[in-house]
Amino acid sequence: MVATDPQAGSTAAAPSSPGLLGQLIRFALIGGFCALVDFGVYQGLRALGMDATPWVDIARALSFIVGTTTAFFLNRKFTFAGGRQEGARQIGSFVLLYAVTFLVAVGVNRTMLHVLPESAWKSTFGWVVSQATATVINFVMLKWVVFREPRAIAQS
Repeated sequence: MVATDPQAGSTAAAPSSPGLLGQLIRFALIGGFCALVDFGVYQGLRALGMDATPWVDIARALSFIVGTTTAFFLNRKFTFAGGRQEGARQIGSFVLLYAVTFLVAVGVNRTMLHVLPESAWKSTFGWVVSQATATVINFVMLKWVVFREPRAIAQS
């Protein structure tokens, strides 16, 4: 039998994880870049007239989708070794995680817009709080659920 998968039958080790500190640093750098993408889309949509209810929620939803999708692919490639594996479980976990963090980000943003006093920085501060909340949830769930590294089987 001839293997058609170039990795089949290979005893090469899977790429190793950069460790928790390395993952946090990479996640922060990628997250910072993607937060700028998210915020830019949000502000751009608001500048185009999506600044009143319900349009501001739609603008936040769209910016979240663009920013977190970009973050998913960059983190999959550069941060989490478990992301280099393919599979339906990983895709399903991603969809579920981002559905939850999507609702959290939009909900926190909406709450901040209702509870904060009027100021020039109100929408920016609301976005920052919603983004920070979603970021914490994303790191924890990406590391320990979506991109979980396979455990080494102890050999006796």
